[in-house]
Amino acid sequence: MHSELLKGVPLFEGLSDDELHALSDVALLRVFPKDRVVIMAEEEGDSLFVIHQGQVKVSIVSEDGREVILSILGEGNFFGEMSLLDGHPRSANVTTTQETELLMVRRTDFLHFIQRSPQTAIKLLSVLASRLRKTDRKIEGLALSDVTGRITQTLLQLAEEQGSPTPDGVLIKDRPTHQDLANMSGTTRETVSRILKRLENQAYIVPRGKDLLIVGSETQQGDKIE
Repeated sequence: MHSELLKGVPLFEGLSDDELHALSDVALLRVFPKDRVVIMAEEEGDSLFVIHQGQVKVSIVSEDGREVILSILGEGNFFGEMSLLDGHPRSANVTTTQETELLMVRRTDFLHFIQRSPQTAIKLLSVLASRLRKTDRKIEGLALSDVTGRITQTLLQLAEEQGSPTPDGVLIKDRPTHQDLANMSGTTRETVSRILKRLENQAYIVPRGKDLLIVGSETQQGDKIE
């Protein structure tokens, strides 16, 4: 029974104990090691994945072979919903960035469940709309922003999605590698390293081991780092 795990997932907030038990009865818990491909683009998909613990990256491969990271998802997030709803092949690759525990729900079971739980269907639509808006902003940023703007927008997106507020700013735990940040920003690892060092010298960010602190109230409010 995974009802206690599902209770902490925002998508399923507000469900009754009976509804949580019904969903947990058809959910499977699987553990994936770091750097394991969970989903491959263009393959047939019939499962929704909910992240109980760990982290994954969602990416595509460009025509010239470069990896482009669309998002990084952590605990409480989910993926695989597009193929679940329309029955089409997967649209992106999903790979673990650390050991990750995932709850899996098959397509037929989930569709049957949301027919009985309209509240979950409404929340799912809300999350999908939010992700579409973020994708639109990313495309706009890649097209119109200079490299510094793209990297700072990526940091702010990570702060919004994964950051924890502190008295000193927003803390991003287990931040992506410089290469991952480059793949998210459409630039090179060397450029990311140079710009992060400049932002550090200007006291906008403070590295803390594997974590990164984005300093100041302006960042907490979502304003762009200059």
